[in-house]
Amino acid sequence: MAGGLAALLDDIAVLARMAAASTDDIAAASGRASVKAAGVVVDDTAVTPQYVRDVEPSRELPIIRRIATGSLGNKAIIIVFALLLSQFVPWILTPLLMLGGAYLCYEGAEKVWERVTGHHEEATPVVEKGPDAEKRMIRGAVTTDFILSAEIMMIALNEVAEEPFWTRAAILVVVGLFITALVYGVVAVIVKMDDIGLHLAGRDSPGVKRFGSGLVRAMPTVLEVISFVGMLAMLWVGGHILLVGLDELGATAPYHLVHLLEEPAAAVAGVGSVLGWLVNTVCSLLFGLVVGAVVVAVAHVVPRRRDESGPAPTTAEAAGTGHARD
Repeated sequence: MAGGLAALLDDIAVLARMAAASTDDIAAASGRASVKAAGVVVDDTAVTPQYVRDVEPSRELPIIRRIATGSLGNKAIIIVFALLLSQFVPWILTPLLMLGGAYLCYEGAEKVWERVTGHHEEATPVVEKGPDAEKRMIRGAVTTDFILSAEIMMIALNEVAEEPFWTRAAILVVVGLFITALVYGVVAVIVKMDDIGLHLAGRDSPGVKRFGSGLVRAMPTVLEVISFVGMLAMLWVGGHILLVGLDELGATAPYHLVHLLEEPAAAVAGVGSVLGWLVNTVCSLLFGLVVGAVVVAVAHVVPRRRDESGPAPTTAEAAGTGHARD
């Protein structure tokens, strides 16, 4: 996954253009591009299982299946609009992609803020919310998925905008199907891992029993690791999208600086390519963190200060004060 994220925006164009050669190439190259784009939603891989926490085991997979179905519907809508945009207003793709990148930076920075302050918002189990909670939870999950699905589709589309219309359509469809199956397939496995561990823990074999117990104990750590990697991935990908977008729009200084820092590392014999990639990655992550921190401050700190200072007096209140003074 790390290698895919590192080259997410640089080589997806090569993969997509390879896909244009034939139907077989479309399936193969789009599949590889989909695996790379999965890094954008790796954080949701850790978050989604919390939605079905304490839910009846028989309902876990149906809930995930309904979210996945909603995700496919999201991608179908996005693909139609994305193709229309690329056909008639292709210049808008870069700004839209950057808008999505800024959102990823915001999400990543907000998770950093939660870790620093210790305030974490956890999904409340649907069994604690009443009979209609499952439907509301699914709608919320699908709404969140829409934003991330749009980002994935825009990443893919931005790199194949020059391809023929039907080639673009085929690549986006393959990417959408593959990424949905991959992400929610992994989520389904994670959700059922506890049940598998409990089942194995109940076996007679001491070795199998220990393995099952260890599997159950390990799952919270696995989810925490996935969540942490997802936080870094959002900052990384979002920052890289913004750097590349700014460069394309004429603000070349930020990405030029990254290249200046990258060149000495890339010149090191033997490990230059790895070091160059690492420098580019760290710079993208830090840039994403800075942008995300600004957005978080605007979204949270400023409104809070306004609330603490109290509402401004209305015209009537001001007039009343004046009369009282008289």
